[in-house]
Amino acid sequence: MSDTQVFRIWIKAPAEKIWQAITDPEWTAKYAYQAPQFYELTKGGRFYSTATREMKDYATAGGFELPEIIIDGEVLEAEPPRRLVQTWRMLMDPTTGAEPFTTLTYEIEEAGAGVQRLTITHDTPGAPATAAMVRGNPEAGAEGGGGWAWVLSDLKSLLETGKTMAAA
Repeated sequence: MSDTQVFRIWIKAPAEKIWQAITDPEWTAKYAYQAPQFYELTKGGRFYSTATREMKDYATAGGFELPEIIIDGEVLEAEPPRRLVQTWRMLMDPTTGAEPFTTLTYEIEEAGAGVQRLTITHDTPGAPATAAMVRGNPEAGAEGGGGWAWVLSDLKSLLETGKTMAAA
């Protein structure tokens, strides 16, 4: 397995709107896992995502505790609205939390006719549990098994239709 995973999707929306949907906590709380993500969009800036009430309730029902901050990292590059590079570590699970920080890159490129190509590159050397998690399980049901492919699909649905896949 490669330590680098690449996910790509085409979205009919302006680059600025896609950038906002990736970096604004009001937007990140609307799609995928609906956990708000917070960015200080400068080199060395903080990145983190917080658990939702639903995530906390699920953890409690399952007999485990969920940390308030479920993902953390640092901004390495921020070039709105085209490129964001950051470190990334999932803290929800002790296995992924013990792995080293990985590197996540978002690239938004003009693809013509009001369409942008959004590419996520996730470098996961030395982090096999994180790599498996972000790869997702395409054989799973409605949520697509999670992972970046599912997150991108839900983002595309929200930006193009105003509704997430669950709400459609």
